Amino acid sequence: MEELTLTTPAVLFSAISLIMLAYTNRFLAYAAVVRSLHDKYLEKKDKQLIKQIENIKKRLYLTRAMQIYGISSLLLCVLTMFLIYVQQQTIAVWVFGAALVLLIVSLALLIKEIQISVKALEHHISDIENN
Repeated sequence: MEELTLTTPAVLFSAISLIMLAYTNRFLAYAAVVRSLHDKYLEKKDKQLIKQIENIKKRLYLTRAMQIYGISSLLLCVLTMFLIYVQQQTIAVWVFGAALVLLIVSLALLIKEIQISVKALEHHISDIENN
């Protein structure tokens, strides 16, 4: 394996930052939906709203986990850059590997969250098609 340089974790650093921005946007969108569902539920205590709230709750928890793993990956990338700077190459390689694993977990959770989101939208579409 070639020697790990500052460039490699630095590139991943910027990619993770963009992913975190996307995760934050998803979280803010869910927060708006939760507030809307909350207001609707207070007006009319509908069982359908409860199902939607349960679905969005799952998605919020997944998004939180995605953010935690993504931030942890970002933190380890920064630590990798520091370790390279202080010439601790072997440790840096292992820390960078851990950062990659955390990023993989974060992206896998994103796939799961997208699947749940699509199912929720399919449910809404079927309601429209059945009427």
